[in-house]
Amino acid sequence: MTQPRKKMLKLGLPKGSLEKATLDLLARAGYEVQVSDRSYVPKTDDPEMEVVMLRAQEMSRYVELGALDAGLTGQDWIAENASKVHVVSDLIYAKASLSKVRWVLAVPEESRVRKPEDLEGGQVATELVKVTERYFRDHKVKVRVEFSYGATEIKPGLSGAANLDDSGWDAEEVKARRVDAIVDVTETGSSLRAHRLRIVDTVMTSNTQFIANTRSWKDPWKREKIENLAMLLQGAINAKEMVGLKMNVKKADWNSKVKALLPAERSPTLSDLAETGWCAVEVILPAARERELVPLLKRAGATGIIVYPLNKVIH
Repeated sequence: MTQPRKKMLKLGLPKGSLEKATLDLLARAGYEVQVSDRSYVPKTDDPEMEVVMLRAQEMSRYVELGALDAGLTGQDWIAENASKVHVVSDLIYAKASLSKVRWVLAVPEESRVRKPEDLEGGQVATELVKVTERYFRDHKVKVRVEFSYGATEIKPGLSGAANLDDSGWDAEEVKARRVDAIVDVTETGSSLRAHRLRIVDTVMTSNTQFIANTRSWKDPWKREKIENLAMLLQGAINAKEMVGLKMNVKKADWNSKVKALLPAERSPTLSDLAETGWCAVEVILPAARERELVPLLKRAGATGIIVYPLNKVIH
């Protein structure tokens, strides 16, 4: 008698710029994923999950076709591929921060271009070709949009040491100055400024999305598995900017001084200590407020203050 086929969820993870942040997020969510430089198929401690590493640019196509049940990729690449997938959740994290990214229209600082219309008849380089073409159509501006692999393809042709050409520009600057403008992705804009580029407009904002194949989403077992993973990933994101705080406080100080200082998701947890008139307080608060609050709490009478990191916060 043949054994029933083991249920398995095929999950795609982004290889490249989002890889480290995604693996860190999965670890916080409780999933150990071991990636080898020699393989696109990592090992995971979940026996019901098969993980594949793919470039974010192509993830949505594999999910749409059903080669993957679900995957993590950028909203930008879903739009670029016009993929028909189910968006399970928005996960607001990027390569270096818990924020959205922007695809921006940028020109050299010395350019006379001040608005998209000034590029009429010009040439624009980008990885996000179809989205950029739609952007200029919406603005009724005729430009030639060419695909760019990024700065790496032109570095071998640059003369001079390191990444500099004869004019002193580096590879990104040369790329931008070979065309009239570029559409590139940025988190803060600092890299563009460092390359002497000026932002003209935002073409689109994007964030990581957890997507599912439409047929897989209709499968009760796979859907529950995907929903559980989405919940834990969001909990891990929530926790990255929060900390837990414990302390002991005299009840008299709690009511008169300490309580008013504390932000809380709902309300702090209080429990009586063995010593009469004292209580233990536990609360979750934004990590950015820790350095401000701890000295205030100490001065308000709190003792035994402990601050600890969190793995997940499920709202």
